[in-house]
Amino acid sequence: MKAPRQPLPAWIDVGLIPLANVMLAFLVAGLIVLAVGVNPLDAVHVMLIGAFGYPEAIGYTLYYATNFIFTGLAVALAFHAGLFNIGGEGQAYIGGLGVGLVVLALDGLLPGIFLIPLAILGAAGFGAVWALIPAWLQAYRGSHIVITTIMFNFIAAALMVYLMVNVLIAPGVMSPESREFAASAHLPLLHMVLRSAGFAMGESPLNLSLLLALACCVLVWVFLWHTRWGYELRAMGQNPGAASYAGINGRRMILLAMGLSGALAGMMAVNELIGVQHRLILNFTAGYGFTGIAVALMGRSHPFGVVLASLLFGVLQQGGAELAFEFPTITREMVVVIQGLVILFSGALAYMTRPWFESLFVLLRRPSAAAAAGTERA
Repeated sequence: MKAPRQPLPAWIDVGLIPLANVMLAFLVAGLIVLAVGVNPLDAVHVMLIGAFGYPEAIGYTLYYATNFIFTGLAVALAFHAGLFNIGGEGQAYIGGLGVGLVVLALDGLLPGIFLIPLAILGAAGFGAVWALIPAWLQAYRGSHIVITTIMFNFIAAALMVYLMVNVLIAPGVMSPESREFAASAHLPLLHMVLRSAGFAMGESPLNLSLLLALACCVLVWVFLWHTRWGYELRAMGQNPGAASYAGINGRRMILLAMGLSGALAGMMAVNELIGVQHRLILNFTAGYGFTGIAVALMGRSHPFGVVLASLLFGVLQQGGAELAFEFPTITREMVVVIQGLVILFSGALAYMTRPWFESLFVLLRRPSAAAAAGTERA
């Protein structure tokens, strides 16, 4: 008879297991790098220098991590409700539409102190509405959330292409992009804010949306573990039958979880559009919504874990670009392969190493259990 699984301490389940998965991914990636004639240790050194070696690199790493925080939180929150939201890409896209419509309509009327919060609300609101449609379909029509959310990614992309080409395109411009937002809608860059406070920092696209992302992490943590609705949402995710028996409205929880998830994904557009691009453009999501799935899995759907996983993917994004520049034999496609390996080991193979840690944990506990039994007999 197979022995029951041993419960692992949180520091192993949330800390060591994801770390082991990442190390295995880098071990396989190191073999690939070695096969093209590059020393893996040199590659790691270049990647770390490219991500943290100078102030501009740190800014770019945190800028990329900001996008991953938003999309990772979106997936993580839905996970707690037992929902697999893989529509973060489309929800972020439509969130960008909300930002663009608010700013294009009001940037000539309102100052930045009012305009920027309205743009953030536009991003969250449009992203939430886009996520609520598949949520309603699952709650009231039985449609599977995975199928509907992935289909809505394609619908969002097609809708944005139509609007940018035919409606929102700037007059006299060939590329599908809107006119530039007024300066009042530009989210302040972090290096400019720090310079005004007397601190030097290298120039980068990092802006105040990083603080918004961190604030969202705190709010998600408070909501999930310190509110009644968060408790009900997690209860439904753990055991829908028991939650229903306890009087929890499962349909309402599906709508609540997906609405908040879509709002978080939609706010990714704040970083890109009013933080960096300063106009509405096509394909600004750049796959961040899909990578958010791996971020949530690696971070064990906890806001703190999501931040750490987002930082890792920010390092891969920024340091990988430096790696491709430094070594001619390492192409940009190989960097994508390395990122894919991290996603593979953190996602599809997330629990591959768990039996190893369970066995090790049992072996380490036996001497202490035997010593405790001897003390009781004495």
